[in-house]
Amino acid sequence: MSQEDKKKSDEKNLYIQMENRRRLNAFPAYKTINLASGASMIIFLLILYNVFDFKKGTVSMAFLALSLAYLVPAVLAFALGKTIKKEILQNGDTSFLTRLMGFTLIPFILIFNVFAAIAGFMLVQKEKTAEYTLGAWSVLTSISIMAISMINLFKPFVAQNFVPGMVVLSGLVIFYFVVIILTTHWVSEKTVDKRMLPVAVLLILSSITGNLFALIMGLIIISKIRNHGKPVEWVDIIRRLFRNNMSMLGLFVIVFLLSVSICSFMTFDYNVAIVNNLKVRLQAPSLVYPFGTDEFGRCVFTRIIYGARISLIVGFLSTIIPIIAGGLLGAISGYYGNRLDNIIMRVLDILYAVPGILLAIAIVAAFGANTVNLIIALSIGSVPIYARTMRASVMSVSNYEFVEAAKACGQKNYLIVLKHIIPNSMSPIIVRATLGIGSAVLSTSGLSFLGLGVEPHIPEWGNVLKTGSNYLEMYPFLAIYPGLAIVLIVLAFNYFGDGLRDALDPKLK
Repeated sequence: MSQEDKKKSDEKNLYIQMENRRRLNAFPAYKTINLASGASMIIFLLILYNVFDFKKGTVSMAFLALSLAYLVPAVLAFALGKTIKKEILQNGDTSFLTRLMGFTLIPFILIFNVFAAIAGFMLVQKEKTAEYTLGAWSVLTSISIMAISMINLFKPFVAQNFVPGMVVLSGLVIFYFVVIILTTHWVSEKTVDKRMLPVAVLLILSSITGNLFALIMGLIIISKIRNHGKPVEWVDIIRRLFRNNMSMLGLFVIVFLLSVSICSFMTFDYNVAIVNNLKVRLQAPSLVYPFGTDEFGRCVFTRIIYGARISLIVGFLSTIIPIIAGGLLGAISGYYGNRLDNIIMRVLDILYAVPGILLAIAIVAAFGANTVNLIIALSIGSVPIYARTMRASVMSVSNYEFVEAAKACGQKNYLIVLKHIIPNSMSPIIVRATLGIGSAVLSTSGLSFLGLGVEPHIPEWGNVLKTGSNYLEMYPFLAIYPGLAIVLIVLAFNYFGDGLRDALDPKLK
């Protein structure tokens, strides 16, 4: 074979590979299956590492069973991925039998394998609307909360409202499954049957448990019915967000933590997290105490569950407050400009020159370490960031034609700012807020670790980590688990923020 023929052959093979990659990427189910296989295998290896206690020479049968439970979906998803790839390249689509195999992956949500469960949902349904996908995530969220809550059955006693709480969660799972079935018959990409309106209302009401997927789903259904098939811009943003698997996993972690924080009022006993029980102090992880117990015999797992509530409350409030304050200052500064702009921005520059964490430490040290002072301290340090972001966006939007039209019609300046400019300048603020919440949670835990955050007796992640850091050599799990919880929530907000930024970018439509 000549050099020229070899070059043509290589170019042809490269083209075929690129074309095959493009065809495979056009099927979201293929990507989710591969993600489920890889993630399940990694989790299997991590759990397998904890099966053997090399110091004592013993084997933990519970961890061994759990590791094998993750190995099964890893192998199954790998085999399905190979089958899907072969069918797509040969026939251009997956067969009915292959899609039917997706049902075998969904039950693994009971061991909290979200990767396998969502891959199963994505494989089962051929044509997936936004409502179907949100319904699947709603089911996974409710089942995950049930699975986490059922761990309490191994304890000597459960919360008084445990049974009613589990009944409510079971009813929600059944309801979401029914909604998924209804979406396959009454919902299309553009239109929704009017009979789905009562369902949408129930979905919105069910979001009181913290399931934001159900809330978004209900709002989408109502928007489609009201717009009579016309495109809805924010629904398109949600669809683009679904293309990013890591972003959706980040959103799932956020929604799950929010839901479990609310539902823990019913299914968890708070006394296990705060009442001393010296008979079981410094217990190793077990079915009764999944993350072990601390030096006072308190369940670390339950403390982390309740700590999520504190961390999310502080994170959300310390982000919302500076958004409102900084957003208004930035909007006024960007719209009016001149001397007012110069005064506002120079004052904020002085505040911005002080490191946020140092300012928070100073405020908490001066006024006392409690939750309210912590929220105020973190909020003040973030005001200049949101003010600068809003100012830049407002200065750009102020030159648009609809603003000039509003001025020509004689509308007052403050109404133009509130009705026209601020709503059209919120995209960068929203993206910045998603990243800011993760930073606020991290700062909260850091200040609590230093004794300058939430009160020491409150089970907040920083406090739990501080307690566990005293026993790193003998009982490292006391610090590892709260540390992993902090890392997980910060990563979740970062991944979600990245995906939301791409979804809001008009260049990536």
